[in-house]
Amino acid sequence: MTQSSNRIFDELARFATDAAGAAQGVRREVESVVRSQFERLVKDMDVATREEVEVLREMVTAAREENEKLAARVKELEAKLSSTAGINPATP
Repeated sequence: MTQSSNRIFDELARFATDAAGAAQGVRREVESVVRSQFERLVKDMDVATREEVEVLREMVTAAREENEKLAARVKELEAKLSSTAGINPATP
């Protein structure tokens, strides 16, 4: 009886191993299908890629820096204009 119960346990262990392997295969297949469906959905939604977002971020940063430079220049010119207007009242 010991040998027959050992064979039964061996068969059960082999069955469990095979079932675990099959479950892993099913899991990988499901992941693959879900990934492809998600990629198709994102593509259909016309979502920006990471590269496009990074390029846009760089453009915004450059525009912000340029805006700050121009604001400082306007302030400088306004100060110059107000000091010139005070010296020469004939200028409107």
